[in-house]
Amino acid sequence: MVLDDYKDRFGDSFDDNKKILNDVSTIRSKSLKNKIAGYITKLIKNEIRNNAEKENQQSNQKTTVDTEVPVDTEVPVDTEVPVDTEVPVDTEVPVDTDKTEPTESPTKDTDTNE
Repeated sequence: MVLDDYKDRFGDSFDDNKKILNDVSTIRSKSLKNKIAGYITKLIKNEIRNNAEKENQQSNQKTTVDTEVPVDTEVPVDTEVPVDTEVPVDTEVPVDTDKTEPTESPTKDTDTNE
């Protein structure tokens, strides 16, 4: 095949590929030559785009790997944590007000002083 044998000579320009095709082969039909040159151009452009996308993905993966912060969550066993065990004597225990029974509502004064 022409592309297999001369791939390094072809590029992403249709006109240049058509000229190269004239040099490396004998195609008498103008429409067939244009179709082959167009096909080769399309293949080369797709290959260039795919290679660029792969490189972009690889560089993105490298950047994310480089920017990841290593997680070192081990705490040394010898570490002492200070604990305050003394409780002041005058500290009142908080009363949970939600659990207290509701008080009676104030009664309305019905005694009128007229």
